Amino acid sequence: MKSNLRSLPKFRDGLSFVYLEHAVVEREENSLVVFRASGRICLPVASIGCLLLGPGTRLTHATMVVLADAGCTVAWVGQSGIKFYAGGTGKSRSSRNLEAQARAFADPIRHMAVVRRLYGRRFTEPLPPNLTLQQIRGREGVRVRDAYAAAARKFGVHWTGRSYKQSDWASADPVNKALSAGNACLYGICHAALLATGFSTGLGFIHVGRQLSFVYDVADLYKVEIVIPAAFEVAITSSKPESDVRRIVRQMIIETKLLSRMVIDLSWLFELEDLEGVQFDRDGPGELWDIGLNVSGGESHAGDAD
Repeated sequence: MKSNLRSLPKFRDGLSFVYLEHAVVEREENSLVVFRASGRICLPVASIGCLLLGPGTRLTHATMVVLADAGCTVAWVGQSGIKFYAGGTGKSRSSRNLEAQARAFADPIRHMAVVRRLYGRRFTEPLPPNLTLQQIRGREGVRVRDAYAAAARKFGVHWTGRSYKQSDWASADPVNKALSAGNACLYGICHAALLATGFSTGLGFIHVGRQLSFVYDVADLYKVEIVIPAAFEVAITSSKPESDVRRIVRQMIIETKLLSRMVIDLSWLFELEDLEGVQFDRDGPGELWDIGLNVSGGESHAGDAD
């Protein structure tokens, strides 16, 4: 039976992410079952925003069909979710939001307006309109530096700065490991939000030139609130900071209703209304571009030649 896209849960109403490693994922009717050494786990796939697959995971073609039908974004990541390798498609069927993003990206004035919104969202006070982009970046740097220092004082962590090497991960201190693992989880959720709402992950406004530039733009809106306190908390209490920070970040995402807020923030960022409400307007073909007004697709226009 063909899925009714209107009946799927909206991204904003979904749960957080799920990270799996050393597991086998199989389809059981229209749901998923995870088999691990510790036992069998059922996953409510229709409500999960993003499934992060770490090393040692195996899943079948039928499993991917269920995930795609449910609109759950799948991301293949490295150990502990640190490195992003690939991602599946979201459930959006409309290009409206992507077109709005592309127009803003290509227009220097609109591009700068989005940049100012992205930066301005991070401060409690409005940014003065006469600030240059360099001055805004400077203020953002101070904000993040102060957030690290405040978290270090609160949790009693010795903080020497953000530093780690992917090639020498074992040498990183616990707080830097936790920060990287927490950021990776947040990137996965932001990636899922962008795919679910029909945006491009590569058309960034502050970050540019990377496949996930816009993911980083969106994630930076929430890092200080979500990831930094979680990372510093586990740094002094946990012998496994990477796994424990994922648990805390996931809980904070649920408690702060972050999925819903992301949809609202993206709508506000591009001045769109009802961001998710227009995704599944029709199951038929899209329109054809015409000058001034689009025309219907999926039909022969041979008579127009006369």
